[in-house]
Amino acid sequence: MKLNVIVLAAGKGTRMKSARPKVLHRLAGKPLLLHVLDTARKLECANLQVVIGFGSEAVEQELAGANTRFVLQKEQLGTAHAVKQTLDGLDDEAVALVLYGDVPLIKAETLRALLDGVDADSMGVLTCVVDNPTGLGRIIRNESGQITRIIEERDASESEKAVDEINTGFMAIPVNLLKNWLPRIQADNAQKEYYLTDLVELAIADDIAVVTSQCQDQAEITGINDRVQLAELERKYQKRMNEELMNNGVTLADPSRVDIRGEADIASDVEIDINVILEGKVTIAPHVKIGAGCILKNCCIGEGTELHAYTVIEDAVIGKNCQLGPFARVRPGTEMRDSSKLGNFVEVKKSVIGKGSKVNHLSYIGDSELGEGVNVGAGTITCNYDSINKHKTYIGDGVFIGSNAVLVAPVTLENGAFVAAGSTITKNIETDQLGVGRAKQSNIAGWKRPGKKQ
Repeated sequence: MKLNVIVLAAGKGTRMKSARPKVLHRLAGKPLLLHVLDTARKLECANLQVVIGFGSEAVEQELAGANTRFVLQKEQLGTAHAVKQTLDGLDDEAVALVLYGDVPLIKAETLRALLDGVDADSMGVLTCVVDNPTGLGRIIRNESGQITRIIEERDASESEKAVDEINTGFMAIPVNLLKNWLPRIQADNAQKEYYLTDLVELAIADDIAVVTSQCQDQAEITGINDRVQLAELERKYQKRMNEELMNNGVTLADPSRVDIRGEADIASDVEIDINVILEGKVTIAPHVKIGAGCILKNCCIGEGTELHAYTVIEDAVIGKNCQLGPFARVRPGTEMRDSSKLGNFVEVKKSVIGKGSKVNHLSYIGDSELGEGVNVGAGTITCNYDSINKHKTYIGDGVFIGSNAVLVAPVTLENGAFVAAGSTITKNIETDQLGVGRAKQSNIAGWKRPGKKQ
């Protein structure tokens, strides 16, 4: 059957103590709601609707590119009332799957198992057995094990509260049945709300089978209500991601101190030290070593490259067998070609560092193209900005630049050029020429060091 997905995301999240809608708080660098939407799309749903309420404009703005239909729930009158807002946009021949915008770790595989048991004459409920069911709706079954109803804790008897199988809230219901049942739900409960869980009793009354699928990992069905739970689920997410990496041949010095905040495609035999953060889309080839405290964002790291401690790389491509850091910063638009090197306290922006070239110490290279085998001395900078425009520096193969040089762009240093230490270069240097741009030194005899006034 065709699949329609409904994501409930209208709540304020009072316990978050925030003006920001709860579903926009971030887990692993991504809004909670976006985690759920990404999972829904893995199911190849034909129709995806998100019910929003508190902070609706902020939600729509942040997820504007998510290709999603937003439906406004003006008053928060319960889960059934929220789903009711989506009825006009549902396909009659489809199955509606209800998800939650503050439950980010649900897996597509778990949802597929739920959907597999549902057909035109049945509805599905995802359950979970938990150690502490306090505050959660209980699954009530008859002697033959068939579900008879779901009872919220505030409405439950003492014997019902002792049940440890809980309702996760995830349901799959044929749309034609959903449209029939929702108007029949009443708010005759302690909260005076319209509960989606009442669908179970309506299904049984109409002789419609209620099938259950049980989730084995409680983290998948855990909702976030406050910042403590957000932090706890962050750690569970990172544990899941890092165990997957290790099972695929990646060495992590301490899995609890490596954070994945995006898509990490990491080959086997990669070694990652502590306090490393990977953001956005990061691709790492085999035999890469990443030192402590490195931050990688939207970058590709070539085979055999070593990143020493506290190197930061963003929107860049690093070739094979390169050396970077410690304390190097590679800014967007940079390409380091094979066997090139950046040393300590070197910053590079929007530049090409040619094969085998070295920028070893305390330097800034911006808007530049370096050829092969270039050596850049300590303290060298490219002056690429004239307060209005950016200008480029071109450095040919085999150029040697002495320490404390200043290259004022636009300028070209042709193949084999040599720059004397301490020079300010404002004119092009041709092949095999020596460029010297510094004042003549004068030594003054008999000079007396200034002393303090009496």
